[in-house]
Formats: sequence, structure tokens, C-alpha cells
Amino acid sequence: MTRIIGIDRHRLTTDGEGVTTLAAFADCPLHCRYCLNPECHKRGYGKEYTPQSLYDAVKIDDIYFRATNGGVTFGGGEPALQSAFIEAFRAICGRDWRITLETSLNVSEEHIRRLIPIVDDYIIDIKDFDDRIYYSYTGAHNALVKSNLRLLIRHGLKDRITVRIPLIKGYNTHNDNAFSQRMLRKMGLTKFDRFEYVVNAPKKHTNFYKLAGLSIPMDLSEK
Repeated sequence: MTRIIGIDRHRLTTDGEGVTTLAAFADCPLHCRYCLNPECHKRGYGKEYTPQSLYDAVKIDDIYFRATNGGVTFGGGEPALQSAFIEAFRAICGRDWRITLETSLNVSEEHIRRLIPIVDDYIIDIKDFDDRIYYSYTGAHNALVKSNLRLLIRHGLKDRITVRIPLIKGYNTHNDNAFSQRMLRKMGLTKFDRFEYVVNAPKKHTNFYKLAGLSIPMDLSEK
């Protein structure tokens, strides 16, 4: 049993391949200054689900998942903290649905090892490769992030990883952003989503991953 702060159906090309349903978990080890889902930190916020009850809630879209090679994307908060829940969910839904993880990777290695046989695709929000910038924005260090990235790469998963590299007003620059991408390329990664946070958007639009109007895609070429 764990808390989920929201379920969003019929997402297309936003959180992975095909039609997806986003299930956003509560709880996160980070305290990002421009958190998109601050509700994840609120004690008792959300609704409690078991893996079976979540499956029962989302299986209405089974036909869309199968037809488009889509499935369920787990976000948050930090979904990797719920590795046991996701493992149990996979056992229920089987292999016909894609499971995508939107994660910071800032969790203990045991969670990532458990998820490797379960997750199809990873969308990793790196924030910034530079630890000083990362710490100033999140309140945490990024050694675990880099270590877990290397773990996924060693398991041959680099082609299933998309790294989000945001330009964050007041915390990093275009040059920092490009540096992050260069360092990630040296690790063997090739799929990047570079964009700019728009931090003055009304709060009512920031909840539950309603990203329309909140980010501006950036040129993917290195600057």
C-alpha cells in the first residue's frame, strides 16, 4: 500500500512511447526550489493504492496501451523509492504494457537493481551534472545519480534512457546546461531533452505534471 497523488490518463508523447497513464507517487528525497508537484511532500496527501487496486484503476485503457505500445509511467515524487510496489504491479499487468520511470535516480542502488528487470524506459531528470549546482537547487548531492546512471549503462540500457537537462533560472546557465550534456555523452548517453523552466507560471497549472506552458524546448545541439 502506498500513496499516489494523482493519476492522469491519455497522455501522448509526453511520458514515453504511445498512450500512457501517469501515476505520480508521494514522497521524494529532493526539495527542488521549483518543484512541479509540491504535494508529494505533504503528509497524508493523496490516495492509498495497492498494486492490484492501481491496476484495476488503469486497466480501462488496456486497449490503448496495447495498440500504441504504451502503458503506465510512474512519476512523483520519486517513483524509484516504490520499487517493490512497481515490481508487484508488473507481475499483475504482465509484459503487454510498457512501464516507464520518470526519476531523479537519487535513491539507493538496491531500488535501481530491483527495477532493472521491470522497467522498459527511463526518463531521468538530471537537473545539472555539476554537484554544486545540483545541491543548490535540490538540497542533495548527485553522487547517487551518477552511480545509478553508470549502473543502468553497464546493464546495456543506455538506448532506453532519455535524460532531461533543464535550464533553471537563477541556478544554471546555457553553458552549464551544455556541459551537462557533454559529460553525459561521455558516459555513452545520446537521448536528451533540454528545456527551460518557466518559473512564474501560476501554481494551479504546476500540479500533477501539467507541463503545457511550463517549459520551453531548447535547441538540442551543444552550445
